[in-house]
Amino acid sequence: MKKLSMEELERLSVEDYKKVKKSPIVLVLDNIRSLNNVGSAFRTGDAFRIEKIYLCGITGTPPHRDIQKTALGATDSVEWAYTDTTLSAIDSLKNEGYKICALEQVDQSVKLHEFFPEQDDKIALVFGNEVFGVEEEVLQASNYVLEIPQLGTKHSLNISVTLGIAVWDLMVKLKQF
Repeated sequence: MKKLSMEELERLSVEDYKKVKKSPIVLVLDNIRSLNNVGSAFRTGDAFRIEKIYLCGITGTPPHRDIQKTALGATDSVEWAYTDTTLSAIDSLKNEGYKICALEQVDQSVKLHEFFPEQDDKIALVFGNEVFGVEEEVLQASNYVLEIPQLGTKHSLNISVTLGIAVWDLMVKLKQF
């Protein structure tokens, strides 16, 4: 066993990345405070060739050194847009045929491992503020509210961790590999 070199990994250039078919997943960041979390969303988005990231409300936008610190250049490859409100992004995505899946802990959530989208579904994953979570009006506008079951003493995961788990899970279920 040996670690692969950069050449052996066969990574795409930014130009080639922009030309290839993307995964049918978009990310919606609902008033995210941490610029490091925003950067992590870009880096994960690049890794899984997501369609786009929507930065909403108080969520920071590139260029910013704290976003770049964790994005490692992914702000150049991943398409993004800013909207004043998360609800306006959700409304647009619904009109484009996306199923809106907020990640939050609610009384009628669907456990992530029990959620099975159709193979041709386009999915918008919504991630909420680090303190307050996903806005109530956004939860009400969502098609599904998904929850990652947790067994420890803490009541939540960091957004970057939640985002990675959710995107990976959907990539597998949508047969994107």
